[in-house]
Amino acid sequence: MISLNKRGLLAGAAALGAAALLAAAPVKAAEPIKVGFSMALTGGLAGAGKSALIAMQIWEKDINAAGGLLGRQVKLIYYDDQTNPATVPGIYTKLLDVDKVDLVVSGYGTNLIAPAMPIMMQRNLTFIALFGLAVNDKFNYDRYFQILPAGPKPITDWSRGFFELAMEQDPKPKTIALVGADAEFAKNAVKGARIHAKNYGLKIVYDGSYHPKTPDFTPIVRAIQARNPDVVYVGSYPPDSVGMVKAATELGLKTKLFGGGMVGLQYATIMTALGPKLNGIVNYDFWVPEPTLNFEGVEAFLTKYQAAAKGKGVDPLGYYLPTYAHAYLEILGQAVKATNSLDHGKLAEHMRKTTYDTVVGKVKFAPNGEWAKTRTLMVQYQDIKDNKLDTFAKAGTRVVLYPKEWASGKIRYPYTEAR
Repeated sequence: MISLNKRGLLAGAAALGAAALLAAAPVKAAEPIKVGFSMALTGGLAGAGKSALIAMQIWEKDINAAGGLLGRQVKLIYYDDQTNPATVPGIYTKLLDVDKVDLVVSGYGTNLIAPAMPIMMQRNLTFIALFGLAVNDKFNYDRYFQILPAGPKPITDWSRGFFELAMEQDPKPKTIALVGADAEFAKNAVKGARIHAKNYGLKIVYDGSYHPKTPDFTPIVRAIQARNPDVVYVGSYPPDSVGMVKAATELGLKTKLFGGGMVGLQYATIMTALGPKLNGIVNYDFWVPEPTLNFEGVEAFLTKYQAAAKGKGVDPLGYYLPTYAHAYLEILGQAVKATNSLDHGKLAEHMRKTTYDTVVGKVKFAPNGEWAKTRTLMVQYQDIKDNKLDTFAKAGTRVVLYPKEWASGKIRYPYTEAR
């Protein structure tokens, strides 16, 4: 029989032992905050998608080094959408139902964003998108936000600068040719250009489309040249942008203004491949190394990106897409910190009313999730004499013409002389 004193001693010893075991046991870390998305890592947009992913991983590393979000680390979870819209719904369903991600962002591009929208709407998720043109025009979803700096009316804001520049010239142009790929982004771009052309009283002398896999653009440029337009507006994807520029150069396209909505001419690999053939083209862009766009943090980010991109077969400069891929995660992180929450309703409410500071400058959203004010740049390629990468890393190669508040130089006009 054990005395009360001994029982007390044994109970105390047991308690001390249990405390020692608890103290020795590792404290289980909080589960990371999981951010899910699809990304084009193979297929036609793979080069851009891989460069975007590098930028996103830089954000992930930096935010975790600074303590994460809400006292938890952040983990990016992603799958290759193969640049195939049909894969997107399945990827987001898996992210939400199997991976149990807390937050979602989009993959790259209009065609890969739109298929995810029904899932976002069904589940009331806040969704920040990476470079989709006028996607929300079809859905009117109040928890959609877009990092593409098109403007509150993306269909027309996208090409507004191109037409404003055209109509400022003396003499004013009178005729225009419109041409674009038979795909969603390009059709939207040309649709907006068509509206501007009519509003400015420009006679449309050519209005054509082509299959995205068109191998030779010489017949198209010949058909355009036969109409002798003052302005040529192109809505195209990277392969066809290259084809159009080469055909225009080889055939000596005679027009006063050429460019507008050509995707790909912003990529370092394409710029170095085309070199002097780019001279005189006026085209959209989002960030270029001009002194007017030296936003706080952008140089530090680009230094990290360029080091991480070496040897990976991606855009070595990172000006076009990576800066914005980093920025849309910056916005997401700032919203989580400010609301101290992962609640999608609270995040959306914060995004609707807040101006964010990012590596691409201040970002403020309009009620439809687009930028409250357009900052789609119109730049002109000038003074390109070679195909060296360093040429495109310095100021003066892509001169900002529009918007005026960001302008870094003046247009050289007409195209036939500027090239």
